Parts: sequence; structure tokens; C-alpha cells
Amino acid sequence: MLQILLLTFASALVAPALVTWWGRRAFWVLALGPASAAGYAIAVADQVAAGDHPTQHVPWVPGLELAVDLRLDSLAWLMLLVVGGVGALVLLYCSAYFARDAVGTGRFAGTLTAFVAAMIGLVVADDLLLLFVFWELTTVFSYLLIGHYADRKASRRAAMQAIVVTTAGGLTMLVGLIVLGVSTGQWRISEVVADPPTGAPAVVAALCLLAGAATKSALVPFHFWLPAAMAAPTPVSAYLHAAAMVKAGVYLVARFAPGLADLPVWRWTVVLAGGGTLLLGGYRALRQHDLKLVLAFGTVSQLGLLVLLLGLGTRAAALAGLALLGAHAMFKAALFLVVGAVDVAAGTRDLRKLSGLWRSMPVAAAAGVLATASMIGLPPLAGYVAKEAALEGLWHDVTHGGGTLAVVALVAVVVGSVLTVTYGLRFVWGAFGTKRSLPDDVAPVTRVRRQSWLLVGPPAVLALLGLAVALVPATGEHLLAPYADTYPSGDPGHLVLWAGLTPALVMSAGILAVGALLFWQRVRVERWQEALPSARGADVVYRRGMRRLDDLAADVTAATQRGSLPFYLGIVVLVLALAPGAVILTGLVGGTSVALEVRPWDEPAQAAVVAIVAVAAVLAVRARRRLKAVVLVGVAGYANAALFLLHGAPDLALTQVLVETVTLVVLVLVLRRMPPYFTDRPLAASRWVRLALAVVTGVVMMALTVAAPLARVADPISVDFPAESVEYGSGRNIVNVTLVDIRAWDTVGELSVLLVAATGVASLVFLRQRSGEVLRLSRAPGQDGDRSESRGQWLVAGRTLAPGRRSVMFEVVTRLVFHAMVVFGLFLLFSGHNAPGGGFAAGLMVGIALAVRYLAGGRYELGEAMPVPPGLLLGTGLFLSAGVGLFALLTGNEVLESFTYDFHVPLLGDVHLVTSLFFDVGVMLLVVGLVLDVLRTLGAEIDRQGELPEQVVRTAGEEQR
Repeated sequence: MLQILLLTFASALVAPALVTWWGRRAFWVLALGPASAAGYAIAVADQVAAGDHPTQHVPWVPGLELAVDLRLDSLAWLMLLVVGGVGALVLLYCSAYFARDAVGTGRFAGTLTAFVAAMIGLVVADDLLLLFVFWELTTVFSYLLIGHYADRKASRRAAMQAIVVTTAGGLTMLVGLIVLGVSTGQWRISEVVADPPTGAPAVVAALCLLAGAATKSALVPFHFWLPAAMAAPTPVSAYLHAAAMVKAGVYLVARFAPGLADLPVWRWTVVLAGGGTLLLGGYRALRQHDLKLVLAFGTVSQLGLLVLLLGLGTRAAALAGLALLGAHAMFKAALFLVVGAVDVAAGTRDLRKLSGLWRSMPVAAAAGVLATASMIGLPPLAGYVAKEAALEGLWHDVTHGGGTLAVVALVAVVVGSVLTVTYGLRFVWGAFGTKRSLPDDVAPVTRVRRQSWLLVGPPAVLALLGLAVALVPATGEHLLAPYADTYPSGDPGHLVLWAGLTPALVMSAGILAVGALLFWQRVRVERWQEALPSARGADVVYRRGMRRLDDLAADVTAATQRGSLPFYLGIVVLVLALAPGAVILTGLVGGTSVALEVRPWDEPAQAAVVAIVAVAAVLAVRARRRLKAVVLVGVAGYANAALFLLHGAPDLALTQVLVETVTLVVLVLVLRRMPPYFTDRPLAASRWVRLALAVVTGVVMMALTVAAPLARVADPISVDFPAESVEYGSGRNIVNVTLVDIRAWDTVGELSVLLVAATGVASLVFLRQRSGEVLRLSRAPGQDGDRSESRGQWLVAGRTLAPGRRSVMFEVVTRLVFHAMVVFGLFLLFSGHNAPGGGFAAGLMVGIALAVRYLAGGRYELGEAMPVPPGLLLGTGLFLSAGVGLFALLTGNEVLESFTYDFHVPLLGDVHLVTSLFFDVGVMLLVVGLVLDVLRTLGAEIDRQGELPEQVVRTAGEEQR
């Protein structure tokens, strides 16, 4: 199972490339993933029916007892067969549905294949949290598929509506899953269902799970998103909204019903929500003229029926529901695919414009008729077998003390089935029937294109499967009965083609007769529907509710986000002071605080450095000039580096000096486009508020710094770092080994943040579309690119600067120290594992060298110094850092685990190589890329904007907005 899952995800990754190389034929290859899932299900069918359920257990995070647990019981077996079989046919259908030159086909192929993989993972997952992971993956992929036509407003709105509704339900479901796991102490689904919780936890979990199922399977009142999702391509509708995604909610109900169906709140919620959805969807389907919308509201109705049967809690209803789940996947997917073929051939889905298509599309018409017959319950088809079993089971409940609940369920199923017959006949007549007359304002379709066999073959196969399965009901019962036996009570039920003259048969005949009568009187029925008062639709309520929510968010934002940086900073430091300050004050008043042992300093030099920091901070606050304030802040930063050095931390001191230097360069670059002085507002009482806040925050932080170590009750984990850095990291620089080995995952996250920050800063500054172009001397205005003229000059691009901006002394010094700084950076890289340094410090050193080169020679000199796009360095650095972890996995070890290799190299001697060095190289490249991107953005780009006329800059900014 895991191999099939990984194969399908891998197919999704290469899908865009396959479509680029092979065009639409790539869908044939992509169909192998879901086809292998269906093939595996068929291969283990007898094993699963015998109760020998295939399982897989792969440890994920052993320390947290997280694992990838997969299990294939009867329910998962059926779902895997549906997901894989229908998925393979839909992918084959896509190879003919999309035009050869359609935009975004590769992206669509990858997303649809990834969705198939997510559904496979969802149905075989036997872990509560793993189930949620795959559940949310289906939500994300469905959002991308529904919004495939991104240039259409209807597609964008439908996609956003679907993800908002289903994500809200998914988060609610997560609460239920956590309640189940915590209350039972088990996280495997099979164990939770076998021994479910009782009392309040069970009720809370049941309601949360049903909320998730209701949003995913479009139950009332969340039914509105599914018809809107018909804006997606037809293959998406056939797979997501008939066979797969919407079945996820049904699957969730079926998965937990054996353990929770005894709860009255569960049964009544299932019956009311399922029955109401069954009736509302069928009623709304009678009013539609778009064939896809007829099927969409019909799908809503059928989903309500499935949830009602599988969640009712009886064996007979469960067996019928499972049979109907498989039948529905076949007939409804076939009908959606038939609609797609009709749309491609006739150019419309309006049933008022279609007439006589059964002559020009006989195969599609036969598939549509056969699938519709199964949907409305005509024998001998799968839909009929399932409906008969459902009516028989519900009748048994009514006559054997089922009470009001059983009566409500039976009435809802009978009335809903009547509506199903009516809209089913309306669909067949609208798509393929010959209409004697059409409305005056409707122009009939007179020309039909020739369709590919791949457009009619898959729906024909699905329709014929509905016939073939119904002819062997005993086999179906043999495969599905083990799941029905897990329900606590009720008649066992059976799947048969002929059970004699039974009440169920009489009800079926009555349903067909009344449905046919309503179809015959369809004109009167439509007029009657139009005459009835129409309640406000759920979709209208949703849109208005979202608008009100947007207005509320705007009001809250206007009240809290005042645009005042001092206000924001004041709130932050106030909370920072009050929270720990209250704890310390409570301890002092209660007499339970730790006795403070304050030692002023270890040596007088520390006091002198602290005095420098304090004086610089006070002067920075009082400074009127921005540059003066920046310099004073830098003095405080360099003094902190000296304090680190006095405390015996040369590595931290080196890093602090380098960071402070880069920060000063960045701030100076920013100050070029800002006024030289701070605001000239008159002094007011607010200065005393700020002073008080600063003093309180400083005192609280000092007290917390002193009290926290003294209040420790356990040994800190840092006590073990020195030994572990040598034993596991093979290095004596504790700081560096911690970054690249002990807490490498944190470093990867921080690197990702740095990359995002660099991208965000660049996006704010660039007034034009950002590109990877590197400004070289040959592209400078008035330069012919002849580098021979640059020989003997201190800087290659120095002549591109205005004479007034050049400094001969600066250029000479830069030429002398640049290469030494780069070499020193490499020294820090290679020595950092055992001595002060490391990838971060090395990257900062090289970045400072680039900054010096830019400040001396201008923006073209930056391109000559590092003729590489920053994005390449950023991406390569992150890839290298994360790639070390992937390499460890390939060798069968833990993620980001490092290895040591000792070998001899001629001339060089013995070499001691630690694989974390490559991680450090990635860190260095990313930091260099970050500094280069900042210099290119805040330096070169602002230089370019400064050379443009003011009107050009303003126009570019407006175009960007």
C-alpha cells in the first residue's frame, strides 16, 4: 500500500514534465498509479473478505509515537477500488477531453494525480492524525482543481468557497479526532472504533466528526459549494464530486459509525442531515437546465442517502449503503463523463438546446441510459440491488420497533427516491431525447462534432460494470458483509436481484411509477416550483456572511492597526513586561520566590562594557539625526560583542560583530531614501509614558534574567551538549555543532524564514517585474564591454560612478582586502566545526566583502564581484541544507544525521570529513544570497530608481499596484 501511495505521488511530481514531453498521451502513463491501486485491491479481495487485513507500520517520529499506519479492511478495500478504478478511467478520459494546446494541462495532470494519491492515503490510513493529513491534502488539491480556469471569476469564487467550507469542517473534525485519541489513549482508528469512548467525550467527538463529514460531503446546510464547483473541468466533477472527494465525508461516517452509532445524537443528526439533503438535492435537481447542475444536485441528494444509510447504525442499512456507495461511484462518474462528451461534441450542456443526440452519439447515449437506469433503481443494475436492500432493511426497522427514527428515515428514502427517478428521466430526455418543440428564445444545436473513443469509452465501461456487478450480488455480499458485521445491531440484510414479492419490491414499483408520473407532468411541476415561495439559498447566506465577516475584519483592523509603529511596539513590550513581571511580583509577595543571588561582574571590564551599552542606548534615544541614531545602535551592538568575548564566547562575539556590520550597511542604504532628521513633533507628555514603559520593561527583563536560572528545578539540556557535540557531531565548537547537527531542523526552518524575508523585501522595493538579470559592466550605459580598459584599475566598474561619488582611497583599500575577506570567510567555513566560525559567520564575512565592493564601485561592481542571481544562491543553499537530511534517509538513518569519514589524501595527509560540512555550505550560500539580494534590492535597485525621472518612478509604482 505504501509503495502504491509513493508511486502515485511520484507520478504527480513528474506529471508536468511528462505532459510537456508527450502531450495528452502522458495521461495514459499517469493512469498507471490509480490502476495499480485498483489492481492491488482486486488481488487481495479474498484475503480481505476472510478477515486477514493487510497492514503496514512505518515509524515516523518514534519519540512522539507517530507512525504511518495503513490498514485495508472491507470498507477501505471498496474505497480503494473506487478511488483507483474510477481515477484511472478519468485520467484516460482527460487525454481526449483537453485540447492539444490547452493552457495549464501539465499543472492539471499533476494536481489531479496528487489528489488521487491523497485519496488513496486517506482511505487506507489507520492513524487519526494521518487521516487528517490526507484529509487536508484532498482539500488543498480540490481547491486547485476547482479553480483550474483561474481566468474565470466563477472558477475562482467556487474554489475559494469550497476551501473555506471544507477547511472549516476539517478543523472541526480535527478536534473530534484529538478528543477520540486523548479519551481512549489510542491513535489507531481500528482500535478506537473497537473500543470507543463514552459520555461527554463521545458526544463531542461525534458532533465534530459529523461536522467534518457534512462539509466534505455537501450535506445541508453546507450543500451549496458542490453545485458551484461545477465550474471545474468535467473530469474534476466526475472524479472529485462523484467518486472521490465528496465520498471522503461518507467514508468518515462509515468508518466511525460502528463505534459511535449507538449515540442518539449521532443517529438523529445523521437521519436529519442525510434525509434533508436527500430531499433538498432531489427537489433542486428538477429545476436545473444545465446537465452538470442536474447531476450536481442529484449528487447532493445521493450523498445524503449514503450518509443516512451508513450512519444509521444497523447491519442491513450499512450493507445497502456500502453497495450503493460502489454503485453511485460507477453510475454518477459515468454520467458526468457522458456530459463532458456531450459538451465537447455539441458545444453546450443546456438540455433545452439538445435534441436527437442519441442518433449522432449512440455509444454515449447507451452509457447514459444504462447509468441513469442504475441511478433510479431499475433492475438488473447495481443501483437497483442496493436500493432494494436499503428499503428492505428500513422496512424491517419500522416493523420491529425502530420507532420514530426508523419511520423518518424510510419516508425520506422513499420520497427522495421518487425525486431521483424524476430528475434521472429528465436528464436522459434532456441530453439525448428528440424534442418536438423548443422554447422560442432557444436555438437548437444542429451540428455535432465527432468524438474520440476515449470520451465515450470510460463512461461506457463504468456503465457496463454497474450491470456486471449486479448480476453477481452474492459475490458483492461476500466482500462487503464483513464490514456490515461490525455494526452493533439490526437485521443482517442481503444483496439479491430477486427476493420475491416483498414490501420492498412494492415500494420500488411505486417509486418508479410516481417518479415517471412526475416526469410526464414536468411542465406543471416546473410551474408549481416557480410559484412556490423560494427561501433564501444557502449560497446567498454564505456570501452575505462572508461580506459581513470582511467588514468586521476591516473594522477590527482599523481599530487595532492604527499605522503607528510606536503604538505597536508599545503593546508588544507592555505585554512582555506585564506577563513575566506579574509572575515575579507574585513570587515576591507570596514569599515563594527563589532567593536572588546577584553578582555584579566577574571582572571590572564587563562593567565598563555595560556602561558603554547603556550610554549608547540613551544617546540613541535622544538623537535627532537618523544616521547618528544608527551609529549609536551599532556601538551598542559592538559593545555586546565585547561582552560575549569577555564571557568566553568568541564564536558568539564573532557572529555579533559580523551581524552588526551587515545591519549597519543595510540601515545606511535605507537611510539614503529617508529624511536626515526624525520628526519635528513638539515634546509632549507621551515621552514620559515611553520612558516609564522602557524602564519597566528593562527592569522586568533584568529580573527575569536573574531569576529564571535560579528557579530551575531540572538540569538544562545544554549540560549534555559538550559531550554530544564531540560524540555525535564530531566537533568541538558547541555552537556550530548545535546549529548544523543537534538542532538542525530549527536551522532549516530559520533558513526558510531568511529566504522568505529576502523575497519579501525585494518585492516591496522593485518597481518593475523582478528578474534574474545580473547587472554587469557590459550592460552599463555608455560601456562597450571591453574589459581591457579596466586593467590596471582598482575596481572594474568604478568608472560607471559619477566622479563626485568616487573615492580613490576606498577603491584601493577595497581591492586590497576583498579577496582576503573572501578567503577568511572560507577559512571560517572549514574551521567552524572545531573553532570559532561556521557557515553563518562565513556567509556574513563574504557578504560584507560584497557590500564593501558595492559601496566602493556601485551597482555594476556588485555584478562583477558576484555574477550570480541571488535566487540561485538562496535556492541552492536551502536545497543543500535540506538535501543532507534526505541523504541520511536514503542511507537508512535519521533525518539530518551526520556521518564522519576519515581518509588519506596524497600531499594533504589525513582528512577528517563530517557530512554536516555540506549543511554548513548550504547555510553559507543562503546567507551570501540573502546579503546579495539585500544589496541588489536596497542598493542597486534604489540606485537605478534614483537615476530615473520622478514621473517614471511614480508611474512604475502605480503599475505595480
